[in-house]
Amino acid sequence: MSLGNQLDTLYRQVIMDHYKNPRNKKELEGDTLSVDMNNPTCGDRIQLQMKVDDGHIAEAAFTGDGCSISMSSASMMTQAVKGLPVDDALRMSSLFSDMMLGKDIDTAGLDLGDIEALQGVAKFPARIKCATLAWKAMEQGLEEEDQS
Repeated sequence: MSLGNQLDTLYRQVIMDHYKNPRNKKELEGDTLSVDMNNPTCGDRIQLQMKVDDGHIAEAAFTGDGCSISMSSASMMTQAVKGLPVDDALRMSSLFSDMMLGKDIDTAGLDLGDIEALQGVAKFPARIKCATLAWKAMEQGLEEEDQS
């Protein structure tokens, strides 16, 4: 098996692990930022909740349902942004969008972790909206928080 095939298999396993065992799939208690978003082309829907404290994302969680790509991406995103300064979370979201467009990305200073498993989605344009749904919800929530 070639290295490329081995990576594809590993990435599929990571995606399926996050789909079958989602991290942070729950409702947060107390005062939270909450964003509902859906992808009408495929029916994915998500409610993202975040607690922002002193310019950092203290907590992030989601509920909703959809395909393995959208739900695993939400799981990975909530894991990755917890504890990050808002600016770093938004930078990570921008890098993720570029990765979904097949662009080369510079992750200096940011650890994408399991998120890199989603890079193969770029080969399937119809699935990019699935992968970016949770990220767009995070961006929208943080923009609304910033304006309030």
